[in-house]
Amino acid sequence: MVFIHKKAARMTGISMALALVSSTALADSTVSLRILETTDIHTHLVNYDYYRDGESDTVGLAKVATLLKTARGEAENVVFIDNGDLIQGNPLGDYMAKERGLKDGDVHPVYKAMNLLGYDAANIGNHEFNYGLDFLGKSLAGANFPYVSANVFVDDGDDNPDNDKPYFEPYVLLDREFTDNDGKVHKAKVGVIGFVPPQIMQWDKANLEGNVIAKDIVEMAKKYVPEMREKGADIVIAVPHSGLSTMARNGMEENATYYLSEVDGIDAILFGHAHTVFPSETFSDLEGVDIAKGTINGVAAVMPGFWGSHLGVIDLTLNVTDDGEWSVTDSLSDARPIYQREGRTVTPLVEADPEIIAAVKEEHEATIAYMREGVGTTSAPINSFFALVADDPSIQIVTNAQKWYLEKILNGSEYDGIPILSAGAPFKAGGRGGPDYFTDIPEGKIALKNVADLYIYPNTVRAVLLDGDQVREWLEMSAGQFNQIDPNSSEEQALINPDFPTYNYDVIDGVTYEIDVTKPARYNKAGEVINPDSHRIVNLSFEGKPVTADQKFVVATNNYRAGGGGNFPGLDGSTIIVEAPDENRTVLANYILTEKEIDPKADGNWTFAPIGEASDVTFVTSPKASSAVNAPDNISFVGEDQEGFAKYVLQTR
Repeated sequence: MVFIHKKAARMTGISMALALVSSTALADSTVSLRILETTDIHTHLVNYDYYRDGESDTVGLAKVATLLKTARGEAENVVFIDNGDLIQGNPLGDYMAKERGLKDGDVHPVYKAMNLLGYDAANIGNHEFNYGLDFLGKSLAGANFPYVSANVFVDDGDDNPDNDKPYFEPYVLLDREFTDNDGKVHKAKVGVIGFVPPQIMQWDKANLEGNVIAKDIVEMAKKYVPEMREKGADIVIAVPHSGLSTMARNGMEENATYYLSEVDGIDAILFGHAHTVFPSETFSDLEGVDIAKGTINGVAAVMPGFWGSHLGVIDLTLNVTDDGEWSVTDSLSDARPIYQREGRTVTPLVEADPEIIAAVKEEHEATIAYMREGVGTTSAPINSFFALVADDPSIQIVTNAQKWYLEKILNGSEYDGIPILSAGAPFKAGGRGGPDYFTDIPEGKIALKNVADLYIYPNTVRAVLLDGDQVREWLEMSAGQFNQIDPNSSEEQALINPDFPTYNYDVIDGVTYEIDVTKPARYNKAGEVINPDSHRIVNLSFEGKPVTADQKFVVATNNYRAGGGGNFPGLDGSTIIVEAPDENRTVLANYILTEKEIDPKADGNWTFAPIGEASDVTFVTSPKASSAVNAPDNISFVGEDQEGFAKYVLQTR
């Protein structure tokens, strides 16, 4: 008989327990999973700029396809997902929807391309609704992969949210087999759930009202993610077509990704919509964001730019227990670019995939021919080089056309005789699009490609009825485009606020006004009053007399703005008096066809108020601006910046 001391017995028990734990740990497996994303392609299939009518090194799914093949070759286990805003966004999308159309059984060229690339799933973006639900349905029918969207529901009209039925599949569970680092194969269910900004109900009201409703992104994640887990999802990938913002949550956010990352059960987030790149320095100051690893509140995330500029890559390290429990132990995110920009020089990093080019060759060439059709002539060049610092011909021609159109509609109506104003914005004014992203139409023939260059969105005309104070507040919101200038400083001060989208810088023609940038902005870009005592809009006048609160104006605009797009005060859909069926750019084309020859000179209805002794107020624009005939007299060239923009100093005293 062998006697064991009690202390020794305890040690033996501990050793046995450690051995058991060790054997269990050894039974676990490590799986490396690569998740790839495209987003906001906006019909940029070919590396081609239809407005400039030439090849481009900065766009194209064909370029991303080359990155994709490399990224796939580097990994054993891959899932590939698109995040929407796919069928609209450039002339190819408009040609297919408005000119050519889709018959039942036709395959949209986006799916001719994407079906070759082996997507596992895709999400619906807000611009998918721009051409209506019928066209969307015909388009999606050509996809050889499932679509998801968890916060769009059939409008059953009964005001009972408990029985609402999803319009799309909210999520999909993909049965996959993944090979671990030791060569062992594991079965897994990959859950993919998608979301779209609920603001689609404002932005595409005419297409959606009475057909669908939209709900809060985060609330729908809390509803469906646990359900996905209960149904066996081992990995959950959230695909919000939504940007990243840490603004206080009030529900129904457009940019809800940050709060989505706090929902339990999500392993990775593929986001988009904001046309930026994550991880990047842009988000380095956000609490809970790690741009080195690419995580948001610890959740792996990526956002790969826009128009095919990047491929999103998330590498997850997964632990798989012997009984099939999966968990994320590490991650690394990256957005791989198709080009590199140094100053004015763009260096392509990949070649276009010839298989993608060949797949859409016929529709691509038909779009080019369509865009070359002429509609009239211009007696002077039209460009947007100075659209943010002076009244501008590229906006003027649009506002003229909208006013011309609306005058005919309102003639003889109850609104006949009320002054008509017209609002327009510079859609192409550099910014994230780079130093080449400007409208630049030479004197002479105007083709459809030029019309689409002047008005790049498929918006439809709307008219709103406003009082004088509402017009003023509209302009106050627009004036958020500018940083506050210290009138007593001789230091360099950048005039343009790069975080304020230029498509929200509305000029309203028909009134005259000055913008005092020495005062703080009254509104932030979310439409919130941040400086209630500040008024940048001064000397607002109509026909030489100050605008008063009791005056009434009809303002021509578009469905996006009139319905609440951009969060402008007084514009929530309730002030709309005309819902026209025609697109703004169709109106523009018809205006030019009617006029035959146009003089695009701006009427100078707005200027900056004096900025005191500030002597180094700068802005950047296209390098081509130096030879523009419409260059303002009060600017002087300084040099080029690191991104290839031309820098100018603005003087106004």
